[in-house]
Amino acid sequence: MINFAIIGPGKIARKFAEDLRFVPGAQLFAVASNTLARAQEFAQQFNCPHAFGSYEQMLDFPGIDVVYIATPHVFHYPHTMMCLRKGHHVLCEKPFSMHPDQTREMIALAREKNLFLMEALWTLFHPVYNKALELARSGAIGQVHSAKADFSFFAPYNAQSRLFSPQLGGGALLDIGIYPLLFFQDLFGIARPDDIQAAATLTRDGVDETCVFTIRYSDRQLALGHCSIAADTPVEATIYGSEGEIHLHSRFHHPQQLTIRHYLHQGIETVEMPYEGWGYQFEAAHVVQCLERGQTESNRIPHAFTQGLSEALQVILDKIGVRYA
Repeated sequence: MINFAIIGPGKIARKFAEDLRFVPGAQLFAVASNTLARAQEFAQQFNCPHAFGSYEQMLDFPGIDVVYIATPHVFHYPHTMMCLRKGHHVLCEKPFSMHPDQTREMIALAREKNLFLMEALWTLFHPVYNKALELARSGAIGQVHSAKADFSFFAPYNAQSRLFSPQLGGGALLDIGIYPLLFFQDLFGIARPDDIQAAATLTRDGVDETCVFTIRYSDRQLALGHCSIAADTPVEATIYGSEGEIHLHSRFHHPQQLTIRHYLHQGIETVEMPYEGWGYQFEAAHVVQCLERGQTESNRIPHAFTQGLSEALQVILDKIGVRYA
């Protein structure tokens, strides 16, 4: 049995904990928050045997196999480093860090300690999402030449909200724009793109409210991404080829359906792969498999993928003029 511990019992952590019931060989073993009462409430809800009001106290408790970090963006680096220094394997939520230099440090320490470390990019484990990539790579729509994806939702301005706080890594790009970006990187490869262009409108606090970006890859492939916390958009993605297109239906980052449209014979195919729960079980099951095999790096999300994603995010942030402390 792989014992998961959680740092940061917020909204995402609740979904992750709920989906652990679908993962054979895994269980929620411990949870820590900066307040004991919050940790105890979470532990009671998810039948977790151990709750702590201190991260350090939990990390010193015996029996933990891997720590899932689900705190706000700016804490991913220090909390991951703390876990690794304590000798724990880590699954860290996206974005992995606030800067590529931090990402390099996290990876280097994991390698030095011979510990498993993976960015929690749950999208890359969803069956329909992977079916779309399989079809694109098999030539089902001919030569793939471009893709587009959007992820936006309307959030009323709130200066106290994490979304609008520069101190907590607010803005659309790091929170949701990372999904179109990781989709493009997964589709077109982790090699550094030939060119990235971006534009954004910023909030009064200096974080991006709406951001659009284009990426050109060396094989004459183009990608168009859009994210916003000022609009509700379909949250869909499309892969375009010389003979057709593959459409990932909403929400494309955890889809249950795709459609293939063939240009030549005007045929349309639909693929559905429904699942129970929120969809975090696929990611958790992969972590369990990696740990059971003694791996310190995921073959699906290798460190190079995370480093490339971190660097691409920083290029876009530089282009749009968003700076974090």
